[in-house]
Amino acid sequence: MFCVHGAGSGGCDASGDATINGMSFLDNLENNLKSLESRDEAGPGDIGRRDRERALALAAAPWAERLRKEPFAQKLMQLATIAGRQRRTKVNLAWLGANLRLEASGYRLELRPGAKGITAVFMRGAEDLHEEPLDLASNPEKLITAWMTEVEERKRLDAEQVAAVPEEDLE
Repeated sequence: MFCVHGAGSGGCDASGDATINGMSFLDNLENNLKSLESRDEAGPGDIGRRDRERALALAAAPWAERLRKEPFAQKLMQLATIAGRQRRTKVNLAWLGANLRLEASGYRLELRPGAKGITAVFMRGAEDLHEEPLDLASNPEKLITAWMTEVEERKRLDAEQVAAVPEEDLE
């Protein structure tokens, strides 16, 4: 019989099995095996899905690397900040994994690397409005101008809605 004694290490139960925090070693081992089996029972669909996601990430990796390294993204962020300041609109910039997200007044512009290149996705909230392929050799000013036009239109519509609310509702 093998029992471990000492501070916090457990001891022996009545049967002589080593115990760890009130649970026998064999019970603990059995629980761990059941946990691993339940993960495996997730199904072949989950394994296939994970494999497809991994393959897509590997195919997009060179484009993600180019987006981070080439001067296009840096210039795009600078132009977005300047355009937002000119319009008195805060532009938030964030790298989310391989994606570059710009956000202003509820509108987003996401640059998403994929297997065949980078796509610029124009969004309102979480809704995709439209997307277009992106050429890293192009001038980012055109992309920022198109996005800021949508942001300005949104601000104008919001201002009209506030103006249409009766004054007694504002108090």
